[in-house]
Amino acid sequence: MRLWFIFQDNEVMYLRVHKRNKDGKEIRYWSVVENHRIGKKRVVQRTALYLGEINDSQKEAWWRAIEVLERGHEKPRSVALFPDDRAIQSKEHEVVNVYVNRMRLERPRQWGACWLALELWEQLQLDRYWADRLHPSREGTNWLNILKTLVCSRLIKPGSEWKLHREWYGNSAMGDLLGEDGDAISYQNLYRCLDKLVEHKDGMFVFLKGRWQDMFNAGFDVLLYDLTSTYFECDVPEDGKRKFGYSRDKRSDCVQVVIALIVTPEGFPLCFEVLDGNTSDRTTLRHFLKKIEAQYGKANRVWVMDRGIPTEEVLEEMRNPEASVHYLVGTPKARLNVLEAQLLSLPWEEVRDELRVKLLKQGDELYVLACSTPRQSKERAMRRRRLKKYWNRLKDLQKMKLTRDQLLMKVGAAKTEAGGVARLVDISLPSARQKVTPETFHFSINRENLKTARRHEGQYLLRSNLDCDDPSKLWKYYMQLVEVEQAFKTLKSDMSLRPIYHQKDERIEAHIFVAFLSYCLQITLQQQLKALAPGLTARSAIEKFEAVQMVDVFLPTTTGKELRLPRYTEPSKELALLLMNLDIKLPQQPKPVLLDRRKTQEAELVL
Repeated sequence: MRLWFIFQDNEVMYLRVHKRNKDGKEIRYWSVVENHRIGKKRVVQRTALYLGEINDSQKEAWWRAIEVLERGHEKPRSVALFPDDRAIQSKEHEVVNVYVNRMRLERPRQWGACWLALELWEQLQLDRYWADRLHPSREGTNWLNILKTLVCSRLIKPGSEWKLHREWYGNSAMGDLLGEDGDAISYQNLYRCLDKLVEHKDGMFVFLKGRWQDMFNAGFDVLLYDLTSTYFECDVPEDGKRKFGYSRDKRSDCVQVVIALIVTPEGFPLCFEVLDGNTSDRTTLRHFLKKIEAQYGKANRVWVMDRGIPTEEVLEEMRNPEASVHYLVGTPKARLNVLEAQLLSLPWEEVRDELRVKLLKQGDELYVLACSTPRQSKERAMRRRRLKKYWNRLKDLQKMKLTRDQLLMKVGAAKTEAGGVARLVDISLPSARQKVTPETFHFSINRENLKTARRHEGQYLLRSNLDCDDPSKLWKYYMQLVEVEQAFKTLKSDMSLRPIYHQKDERIEAHIFVAFLSYCLQITLQQQLKALAPGLTARSAIEKFEAVQMVDVFLPTTTGKELRLPRYTEPSKELALLLMNLDIKLPQQPKPVLLDRRKTQEAELVL
């Protein structure tokens, strides 16, 4: 028997009966299959849904009963399913005959990624923290489930709260997995849930630190600190944290807030802070030093930062022996010019392949000059490409018929686009009364600047108050700053942190807090993949789980009732292998529900 119907994405599927003989008895079981084309001519069938055994008239010993939950009853009851063409009677089993040829599928929705996100939530044991802080309302609103929905949707398919309300929730199986009735969620409750989160932020940081230690044996003796910004497309507010400032998103036309984040070298986030949009990086470090010390106590921690964050005053405080705080920070290349004479006389030390260092002790600080051959090749290629583009642009300007003012504007634009390589070219411009000709406007390479640029390419100058004899260790610490950059990249791209549409400071911070919790789920998955499925990113794993859908299978019965079987589709072979590597088992299929359509229609008529 084949019952054809159109499923999601215009895929043709049909109902298929499978037969097998056991001890002389024929047993039939049913599944929904789809055609899957391999190559140009070969077509194979893939099982999308397994419906289980619908009994024939074999002995009662072979009967297979399923538990059915009927509306209006608290406990499920066991029934045996038979096709409508089999008249079966039994005193020991309740028999339900179904019209197999009238089966239909309704409401396909995304299930796999939702289940994975909730599984990661359970692994982090976040219910332990939030259950005592987000109690259900008197009206029955389960705030904990709403928080889970906010965090999971931000991880899977981020969007605004309005989009979550209008589109995502109804197209996902979050309601099924959370035990919520209905295929919609109130957007007012989404906003109200955000209002309840910020006050529990600091406690969440302490809780997560314990979970990182328990799950991954994470250490916190090295902390990576950096800042980023995110913008708003809105009118300029009169007050609040949304202000104009230096935009890392190249959106200086928009107001913004600054986000400061601390992570471990493995990428585990410890805490974040939302600051005014015009906050200078150099004013934030002292506050975070005190914050971490207050939350986790004093310890010999190493703070790894970029060169624009600490001030000389703060570094002096960190060098205080009573502070028990160490730092490793990048240094502007202008300082390399100051120390170059002393560094030139020192020998290079090979610490590993393609990496050489020089150590220079200056009072309480240690300067580390590192030269990376791959980085040198990369910077040299970038410089050549930009210089060539800048040089060709100047040659084009030399051929144009321009006034002096027009030439000055175009040269200025070319310098801005060229960036640092502009200092490698000396330009002679016409005076105020001269015409623009090849004799009055010409240019040449500055040989001295080019030699200096070539000499400094691929070099980093680090400074630290660590008493360390192993320069490769310091270099490794500094290179781990990419984990902070990766965290920011994930928050902005995968979690779609920008732009933000909220107007209140509390909801702005709550919006970022939800993205922070989503990132915690993602880094948990990433760490498991790193150990059990190396080479696979968290985002690609989530996409594989997204392929698992849930549909409602409806089977009309001969008594006028209807059997609804919620079923998630069978995982692909690739996903099944991933589940095995992660040692994760999918849950059992949900229990069928026996619906009485006649009572439902009567109730609708009364209403």
